[in-house]
Amino acid sequence: MIYSKEIEIGNNKLRIETGRFAKQANGAVMVSYGETMVLVTVTASKQAQEGLDYFPLSVEYREKSFAAGKIPGGFFKREGKPTEKEILSGRLIDRPIRPLFPDNFKNDTQVAAFVYSYDGDNDADVIGAVGASAALAISDIPFAEPIGEVRVSRINGEFILNPTHKQIEEGDMELVVAGTESSIMMVEGDAKEVSEDELLEALKFAHAEIKKIIVIINELKAECGKPKMQVTADNIDENLLKDVNELAYSKFAELVSTVLAKEERANKNEELVNEVLTQLAEKYPEQEKVIKAICHDIEKECMRKRILSEGKRLDGRGLTEVRPITVELGILPRTHASALFTRGETQSLTTLTLGSKGDEQIIDGLQEEYKKRFLLHYNFPPFSVGETGRYSGTGRREIGHGNLAERSLKNIVPKEEEFPYIIRLNSDILESNGSSSMATVCAGSLALMEGGVPVKTAIAGIAMGLVKEGEQYSILTDILGNEDHLGDMDFKVAGSENGITGFQMDIKIQGISYEIMQNALAQAKTGRLHILKIMNDAISQPKEEISKYAPSLIFTQVRPEKIGMVIGSGGKTIQGMQKEFGVEIFIEEDGRISIAGSSIENAKLAKEYIRNLVAEPEMGKIYTGKVVKIADFGAFVEFMPGQQGLLHISQIDTKRVKEVKDVLKVGEIIKVKLIKIENGKMSLSRKATMTEKDESAEENI
Repeated sequence: MIYSKEIEIGNNKLRIETGRFAKQANGAVMVSYGETMVLVTVTASKQAQEGLDYFPLSVEYREKSFAAGKIPGGFFKREGKPTEKEILSGRLIDRPIRPLFPDNFKNDTQVAAFVYSYDGDNDADVIGAVGASAALAISDIPFAEPIGEVRVSRINGEFILNPTHKQIEEGDMELVVAGTESSIMMVEGDAKEVSEDELLEALKFAHAEIKKIIVIINELKAECGKPKMQVTADNIDENLLKDVNELAYSKFAELVSTVLAKEERANKNEELVNEVLTQLAEKYPEQEKVIKAICHDIEKECMRKRILSEGKRLDGRGLTEVRPITVELGILPRTHASALFTRGETQSLTTLTLGSKGDEQIIDGLQEEYKKRFLLHYNFPPFSVGETGRYSGTGRREIGHGNLAERSLKNIVPKEEEFPYIIRLNSDILESNGSSSMATVCAGSLALMEGGVPVKTAIAGIAMGLVKEGEQYSILTDILGNEDHLGDMDFKVAGSENGITGFQMDIKIQGISYEIMQNALAQAKTGRLHILKIMNDAISQPKEEISKYAPSLIFTQVRPEKIGMVIGSGGKTIQGMQKEFGVEIFIEEDGRISIAGSSIENAKLAKEYIRNLVAEPEMGKIYTGKVVKIADFGAFVEFMPGQQGLLHISQIDTKRVKEVKDVLKVGEIIKVKLIKIENGKMSLSRKATMTEKDESAEENI
């Protein structure tokens, strides 16, 4: 039997249907919004995996090219590994649903979202998240409560729900918000320096619409939802729990009160756990994993209790203190710019590379193909946390962190008309204990200024944490890795002195209040301004000049109908110029031409050559030309690129010339005047340049 629910959301109808597709999955829905349709299925294994200390959830999001009436590019003509867009969309589904599964649910669980129809306006990512929520709600998989997810933009002060791509470009903010009926679960987005209050208003607007979505999911669940699987609670021997606490609790309480570096703390923790294991090995054989889990919970309890009762953290800081920061600029001599940003035990080495038009990234997906001129790549090698690991492809976490940093900086990057370079930032995380994505934002901002990119302002980022027990809570500024792991929230906020440019919030509990978010945003602003002051002390304005190693880049414009002349037959003309002048030349459809070269002089020569190539010959104008051929009756002179004229023997000199070769030779540079144009043929005179003052001659070759 087919069940469906629908509601008007924004400017379109949201429809959720189940019972027609993928009926062997634990739950499956087809979600439609406009003419975009996403099939979302959820499946789970019947048995839990033994011994796991994490929840084995995977989320896959795939965009089918046929959904937009396209055939995939490449040799195989079929979809391959997920694109960055697909990975980021999958993360928008994963992050808000993950905290809503029971802690002791260890069954393999998979959410799969497939875009089957795309209308060009309504992005499928938030629709896929709604589908995941609905499919989980009606399935037998244990799931606390449904979520809704929406995208919000703002144009001229008015909030737009699920905006089109054009509306997003016109707006001053874009955020994706997911939440339950009572609270926000996830936020991600960027903005053009908006205030904390404006961001909070956007969240409230989004949450009101999310509640409407949850209503129809609950109605669908009431009509066709399956009984949920029974999750067996972990039965821990009370005596074991008592013995571990007697041996370890006071020692963990002392340990969390001791200021230690990350590695030293990890070693001390390991020593304490091993000590407990050794003492209890005989009494509780084969209980090593259980004992370790109890020790982990004790450490978590002690850390959280100290924060809530004393306002003290693992490294001895107060709740609002930022760790020591150092900034070093220009430490890599041959890069176009470099910045080393260190905050506590987190360090980003970020480089700037400036490129030419050919370095743009071409993005091909369900949308129309487009190009990116600002790129930020984030890398997290295993040595940054003192571990070994495989150096394979870029991980999903790296793509997500890099995307957040890129969005935080993109709105301060100058437009192409002001700064025509392609801009690439590369952040390598050399140490990590806390937010490396926000360190990347800081290092990226510094590298842009150091490299002479005329950015509007400096941008800094900071990560906020939360410890909440009942109604009591503490907000933490600049969280450590352990505070993220053992805490309840990771709220990253980036911005300038004027406002917020990027943000991302994930929580591990079942929602937080607007009061907490408001306080977290206010505390984040104080921390951000502190970091910005340190950055501005190091460099407060972009350098006036770019690196001498960056390519020289200049522009010229030709009429579109002249593009063929610049390219030449089979590309011979443009290839010849590139070889002769040592430059790269890129031509747009509107006739805009960019010329990139290792020297500005060569780029200028190429520009002048192109200008002359497309110029129209002018009667009476004096040109500097090159003799290309000698005949009995005169010489042929190339007086403009690609333009030759006849210099008749009678026009070579003021005196009578018997033999042309007596006066001229091939390759000789001479001045000539254009004296006649007839049926496309040009007649030149050297004699005329000898008898009149030359005020208009140009160096054309």
